[in-house]
Amino acid sequence: MENMSKPRLGTSHTDLRSIGLGSILSVKQNKLKTPTKTPLKLSSSCKKTTNSKTNDRYIPNRTDSGIELSYHLMSRENIENEQQKDNKKVDSAKRQLLCEISQINDKESKILNFKSKLNDSEQSFADNLKLLYSAGSSSNSVKKTTVRHVVNAPEKILDAPDFKDDFYLNLMDWSSNNCLAVALNKDLYIWNATTKDISQLFSLNENTPDYITSVAWIQKGNVLAVGNSKHLIQLWDINKKCVIRTLKSHSSRVASLSWNSHVLTSGSRNGDIHHHDVRVAKHHMGNSKFHNQEVCGLSWSGEGRYLASGANDNLVGVWDPTYSMSSPVPLHVLREHSAAVKAVSWCPWQSNILSTGGGTADGKIYMWNVYNGNVVQSVDTQSQVSCILWSRGHKEFISSHGLENNQLTIWKYSDLSKVAELTGHTNRVLKMAISPDEETVASIGADETLRLWKCFSNDDRKKRSKDSSLCDSKTQSSFSRCIR
Repeated sequence: MENMSKPRLGTSHTDLRSIGLGSILSVKQNKLKTPTKTPLKLSSSCKKTTNSKTNDRYIPNRTDSGIELSYHLMSRENIENEQQKDNKKVDSAKRQLLCEISQINDKESKILNFKSKLNDSEQSFADNLKLLYSAGSSSNSVKKTTVRHVVNAPEKILDAPDFKDDFYLNLMDWSSNNCLAVALNKDLYIWNATTKDISQLFSLNENTPDYITSVAWIQKGNVLAVGNSKHLIQLWDINKKCVIRTLKSHSSRVASLSWNSHVLTSGSRNGDIHHHDVRVAKHHMGNSKFHNQEVCGLSWSGEGRYLASGANDNLVGVWDPTYSMSSPVPLHVLREHSAAVKAVSWCPWQSNILSTGGGTADGKIYMWNVYNGNVVQSVDTQSQVSCILWSRGHKEFISSHGLENNQLTIWKYSDLSKVAELTGHTNRVLKMAISPDEETVASIGADETLRLWKCFSNDDRKKRSKDSSLCDSKTQSSFSRCIR
């Protein structure tokens, strides 16, 4: 750099110190004369003299050219390439050393395992090391493939002669005290599921065309509400086998009943919904007039916050009783069904989820979010839906159907996939009820048979929890064999 910055004169040059001052002045006077003005252009004589006589070249100022920076960048790139090569050699040496220590084949080893099959527990130490990363994913795949076995045969079959083949009626209910009430035209029977005893509670007058239209147990106790075609509701004490009181407010048959603590709600053929406080003399609290055809489905939510009503006008009403017991307009009107809606049921572990099922011309089951009135999910069953019940333990629900198969279908709530189908009825199933322990489902149909299905057994839940704990213990044992 120093040689480049110094100007080179001619190869044969004369030292300025050896030339006298007079000679220098004479040279200047002969060669150039100082102009009086700054010239715009050099004279031709100057150009010729400069071009012909000058032996030096112009060397610019290189301080701003960045030669040092360019040289540094070029050398740094080479250094980084060399460092990367050195790092690869070091990493390769480390990997080879680790493989030799762990006795693992470097080419066949993997960080993640996407296979569900576990290696044999009696394999070599190298295979046990692979279990360390494969045990967790394999245990999860075992849980996912577990299928619940449901017995496709009823546990018991009872005769139900003269059972009324009417889709809009609700003629069976199961109490918290394990008693099943069944209405057979004019007669009402109680089957004690604990003692297996059957007794007749009462019978209507044979000389009249009257018949029983609906039954519903109070949530806790031995009081049974019974509606009939005479527009009346009777409250029966089962222990004493006597009528406590008779509720009169409807002008047509009472097809549906639902309890909410001490409040009994009833629906009639003309579309009226009445609310009764059974504790007071003037029991009639108010009317909810919205439907214009028979109210065949009524259900209070578990917390008593909402009431759902389904009717033959293909509509579902969701009511908020805290606002008014006599409100003419529901909180939400659900209009997706194209046939009568008898099956209305609330999810017991999600208080805002309502399930509804449509009649023959519809055949669909909808899950609704009552907070906003929107459909969460739905499924087309291709048959009439008469009832829906829920299982808390299995997170499933069961629906009863008509033609063509007259089956009971168990569904997974999470994705509405079929778990099992229970067949045996030879005519359409009209009503279902579930036992207090939520293990057994009773179904009654137009074939005049009552069938008991143990489809939500607690043994299945215990077995699944046992299998889950067994998988966890196997995973832990795999880890214990690998980590010492």
